[in-house]
Amino acid sequence: MAIVEHKTLGIIECVRSVRARSIRLVVRRDGTLRLTYPLFTSRSRAISFAESKAEWIESTRQRLMERFASYPTISRKELEQLRKAARQYIPPNVERLATQHGFKYSSLRISSAHTRWGSCSGRNGISISLFVMLLPEHLREFIILHELSHTIHHNHSAAFHALLNKTVAGNERTYNRELKSYRIPIIED
Repeated sequence: MAIVEHKTLGIIECVRSVRARSIRLVVRRDGTLRLTYPLFTSRSRAISFAESKAEWIESTRQRLMERFASYPTISRKELEQLRKAARQYIPPNVERLATQHGFKYSSLRISSAHTRWGSCSGRNGISISLFVMLLPEHLREFIILHELSHTIHHNHSAAFHALLNKTVAGNERTYNRELKSYRIPIIED
């Protein structure tokens, strides 16, 4: 990996990858670029590719700036407090709700995911973001029940929604609407 400070594109993290089949360009939330390219591609060719995408990069940066301008921020200290609270809250409540509703899961992981509140693997491993601790209690439980429902239906089919809606006493749509008003915060450096 190499960090290149480009005169017009700014900071580019250049990553030559054995697994890459083509050049891939990602604009990060902070506006920096990650350029991943195959072994057989030179760095200069990869950077030329990024230069050819300058207009797209700028519009993506603008879109990200507008989107994340409304996001809350938290400090590293607050993050650690959230992590501690999540470790105390999430495991007993996942166990309680699983037992109460007859769900079985294989493992539980508390993550610091920024893109989703939770997930369920194909092997019924549950992952819950520590950022659920910023939500009201009923939405925390809703997220846990959402992921536990995936242990029965590994999709978002009508059967999945019927099961989830039943476990939340007919409030799935209401809770989903309410959840959309919350954002996972950005961590300040």
